[in-house]
Amino acid sequence: MAIKACSFVGTFRRFQPHILMGLAQIGYTFLYFITEASFNHGMNPHVYITYRHIVAGVVTLPFAFFLERKIRPKLTIALFLEIFVLSLLGVGLTLNMYFASLRFTSPTFLASMVNTIAALTFLLAVILRLEVIDLRNPRGIAKILGTLVSLAGVLTMTLYKGPILKNPWRAIVHLNGNTAIHQNWLKGSVLTVASCITWSIWYIMQAYTLKRYPAQLSLTTWMSFVGAAQSGLYTVIVQHKKAAWTIGFNIDFWSTIYGGVVISGIVIFIQLWCTEQKGPVFVTMFNPLSTLLVAILAYFALGEKLYIGSVVGGLIVIFGLYLLLWGKENDQQAPTNSDEECIPQQEGPKKQNFPSEAM
Repeated sequence: MAIKACSFVGTFRRFQPHILMGLAQIGYTFLYFITEASFNHGMNPHVYITYRHIVAGVVTLPFAFFLERKIRPKLTIALFLEIFVLSLLGVGLTLNMYFASLRFTSPTFLASMVNTIAALTFLLAVILRLEVIDLRNPRGIAKILGTLVSLAGVLTMTLYKGPILKNPWRAIVHLNGNTAIHQNWLKGSVLTVASCITWSIWYIMQAYTLKRYPAQLSLTTWMSFVGAAQSGLYTVIVQHKKAAWTIGFNIDFWSTIYGGVVISGIVIFIQLWCTEQKGPVFVTMFNPLSTLLVAILAYFALGEKLYIGSVVGGLIVIFGLYLLLWGKENDQQAPTNSDEECIPQQEGPKKQNFPSEAM
């Protein structure tokens, strides 16, 4: 029984990052729809980002303060400037472009384009030598093929539509709003591509920052508060109406709470932990999962059109994802302390200490 328990614990710890990233993508899936409903209701995306990260900072602050008192490094000016840039890439700049593009596109398109982050992150990681590629090893080749296959799937979803799949069900949920917000696809596409590029840089920078500041909860809290200040300053400049800052107890409130607690709090902490354990490429390669979930929910719940190209491209992306994960299987597989405790220690023959050895 003890051996089976140890085997189960070892297996769970081995796939713990995979499970956590899968749950994180489920969290992102619901985010697409709840934010679109909030924006259609009239909430300003920049105000949303500011409030969301204030909520995230307030929620994670007590946990970071008490749980990481002994491991939190001293915050120097250089380290604070690094966190400032990290917050700008992950919150102040990227998210403002990202959610602004949602007003001009759709959740399905946005989720599809986010998949390019994995390929961009992989390319940057190879250039900066954060990712090791051994072309003499089949797993090294699998990393390259997995990335290329995933990118091919993204291009398929983006460029090829194909026939429409008939939906035998009526829409369960209706997101009422101003239909004119989805007319400027060019502007939305430019904002989405720009946010994907800065987002890729953000993932890479996390790997470097975590080496100097290995306290994920504290780093999450700092990024939330600093990012909220950056976003708030930008919002004040572009939005002069006081009414935009007022939200009621409606979808605007709940989208802010969900985004702050679940996404900017729990999910960002999960991503930081997985980045430290497996690297930034591992984290970004799970983005396609939310793409499929968004397309499925939008098809069945919202009655959105689903094209064959989206289905085929999604399957190609998923195949590339698991090909790359197989290639990374042997990366950073140092045994943990808990695994070592499960290994029974065999007692060998007692060795006598002779006078010469005792000295």
